Amino acid sequence: MQAPFQRARRPDQKDQRREAILGAAAELAQRSGVAWVSLGDIGTAVGLAKSNVLRYFGTREEIYLRLTMQEGADWAAAVGAALQGAVGTAATASALADAYADRPLYCDLTTHAETMLEHNVSMAVLREYKLWAIDTYMRLGRGIATACPPMPPTDGAALVMAASAFVAKLFPLTRPPQALRELYEREPEIARVFPPFRPTLTRMIAATAEGLTRPA
Repeated sequence: MQAPFQRARRPDQKDQRREAILGAAAELAQRSGVAWVSLGDIGTAVGLAKSNVLRYFGTREEIYLRLTMQEGADWAAAVGAALQGAVGTAATASALADAYADRPLYCDLTTHAETMLEHNVSMAVLREYKLWAIDTYMRLGRGIATACPPMPPTDGAALVMAASAFVAKLFPLTRPPQALRELYEREPEIARVFPPFRPTLTRMIAATAEGLTRPA
């Protein structure tokens, strides 16, 4: 076991510190939700002042945008593996929806990507994120096109984008605030109006995929 270091000086120590910050941010977000974690919370979790956290990441939003890419790479790998055996729109929808539903942290990050995390970050970081997103969508789009002929790869990429939009709307319903939880317990007929996440997401993606396979 390596001796702990107080200040990261070597490149490997700096990489270790960055990973520790990302890990703490992920754990806090899983516990409280991305929107409710502050830079100070992250610093406290790794034993650093906010000013020291900013030595490694420009802003809180950059931390979570980079975590989005990290978690998104795992999500995309799962989708890609599922698509290898997928045939038709139903199997494709399940591949996308299951990968999301099995990764609530990535769902939460997806929910806040455009509305929060793309703000207060540098142009260089935004460029890196957008290029990552384009590459990911197009790569998965090619797999979707193979599973759902005659859908072209560009429409496959559009389906991935649509799936992320559905997640952004549906996922927050799975994390109601305390007052809503109490309301749902008192009046379950209200709670029943809001659909369960996984099957609803699967159905919405499948319907969109069906539309994209039809001739214009």
